Amino acid sequence: MRRQAREAVLRSLYRQEYLPPSPDDLLDERLPPEDAAFAQRLLSGIHDHREVIDPIIDRRAKGWGLDRLPLVDRNILRLALYELLFTDTPPEVVIDEAVELAKAYGTEHAPAVVNGILDRVWKEGDGRRAVG
Repeated sequence: MRRQAREAVLRSLYRQEYLPPSPDDLLDERLPPEDAAFAQRLLSGIHDHREVIDPIIDRRAKGWGLDRLPLVDRNILRLALYELLFTDTPPEVVIDEAVELAKAYGTEHAPAVVNGILDRVWKEGDGRRAVG
């Protein structure tokens, strides 16, 4: 199930805030092979495109900015923005999955913040896909 892969990526991103290893070393979850491959692609992609993703979060987190967002919420947005901008996952699925992660792992206001930022990015042009 891809939700398990996304949860594994979120936990890995959280660990990465405190540990120096590469993304390949951080994904230590036991997942079915297809989900593990999906999770690894997400984690590597987030790492490779962070210079694009983080400024979008910073611009869109009105009144907060990247550094003021709670750590888990920030990483949910990184995951979702990578998937929104650089994969062919339908935007509605990306946003729904991110909101579900925010409900499960984020702060009290995370679902609304995540939904609002992702919806604006998608509808206002930052959400133009980088994939073919």
